[in-house]
Amino acid sequence: MSMFKRMLASVGIGAATVDLMLHQDVVNAGDTISGVVRIQGGRVNQQVDDVYAFVMTRYLKEQNDTKTTVEAPVSKFLLAGKFTVEAEQVYEFPVSFQLPAITPVTMGRTPVWIQTGLDIKEAIDPKDQDRLQVRPHPNSSIILEAVDQLGFRLREVTCEYAPYYGRISGLPFVQEFEFVPASQFRGQLDELEIIFYPDEHGVDLLLQIDRKARGLAGLFAEAFDADEHFVKVRFDSNQLASGANYIAGQLAEMIRRYV
Repeated sequence: MSMFKRMLASVGIGAATVDLMLHQDVVNAGDTISGVVRIQGGRVNQQVDDVYAFVMTRYLKEQNDTKTTVEAPVSKFLLAGKFTVEAEQVYEFPVSFQLPAITPVTMGRTPVWIQTGLDIKEAIDPKDQDRLQVRPHPNSSIILEAVDQLGFRLREVTCEYAPYYGRISGLPFVQEFEFVPASQFRGQLDELEIIFYPDEHGVDLLLQIDRKARGLAGLFAEAFDADEHFVKVRFDSNQLASGANYIAGQLAEMIRRYV
């Protein structure tokens, strides 16, 4: 009977289970989140190598004109090391870990969740998923407020496969914020796209400034994407502390160079 139970546990029947109970599910990127991990023993003793948590999201990848959705880890945290989960026993222990500053924001169709699991050799690893509502990192929030002051309207937020630009944060994708001008740059720009790379000392931005085509020369340039400019800029903590009005002025001056 014991051997039969072990065989069932190896395929997940009567095996140990794991549950992460978070203290909060609405957070900012870069926040420290905490909770309690609860492990319920199954019908037999099981050796657990690791208790881990992945911060997960999804991004779009286009290949051969076909778009697919890919699940990807943003980061991984080791919550506990090797130990034995005894049959029918319950284990609870507190955990905390810091979300990366580059954790995607849950806007548009971008989901973020914590996937907690037990690493059990020669068995199906039990997993638990907990959705998070992630708001922008505080340093990114100041930029978003400044862009709003300039009269840009947020049109779309997407995570897309972009290994070249994602390498800065060590990820195969980036999250793009796409804005359209609704006031002062209306008629001059088609759109403004921003990729954020926040950290504790400031934020790096990659701006894609897409000029509005004007005349035949403009249409020709648009056909070859020559009307698009990529601009990198960094705002440090001191600049961000000056507030959104200051940042809006700096961004406006920068955009005017390319329109």
